[in-house]
Amino acid sequence: MKKIINKDLTLYFNSNYPKTYSKQSNKKYTVYLGIGGNIGDMKKTFNLLLLSMNSNSNLTMIKTSAILKNPPFGFLQQDFFYNAVIKIQTNLSAYELLRLCWHYENRFKRLRSFKDAPRTLDIDIIMIKSKNKNIKIKSKILNVPHIHYKNRQSVTIPLKQLNSV
Repeated sequence: MKKIINKDLTLYFNSNYPKTYSKQSNKKYTVYLGIGGNIGDMKKTFNLLLLSMNSNSNLTMIKTSAILKNPPFGFLQQDFFYNAVIKIQTNLSAYELLRLCWHYENRFKRLRSFKDAPRTLDIDIIMIKSKNKNIKIKSKILNVPHIHYKNRQSVTIPLKQLNSV
């Protein structure tokens, strides 16, 4: 099923997006991950990513948003992107989680050819909370909350949709 927001934005719904998991977790951190890509069958890639993440004992899946199809930014001569937000819980530190995100990107053949380039899978740590307190990190390799998330419809629309489910 799909819901057209406007000529450039469409939400897609399937059995995994959006989804609320019934697992309970006592893990320390609640994390919002932004996922996106525009090379290959992104809906299939997102489903395979969920399978991988759900089988990782370091992660507890909480919720997923619907998938948003949206135009690229930065480098505009490329296909539209598909984006979603995944809410998880984990005891991994922010840097351990970042390494795990890179592992998943590599598994799905992510190449970093240039800024805002087309990609098979991009995973960004949008925000991390501990006991309802926002964690803040600013380093060369990681900024939490994600610096641009409030200005990107590719994050704000799925995040709003996830929080309304």
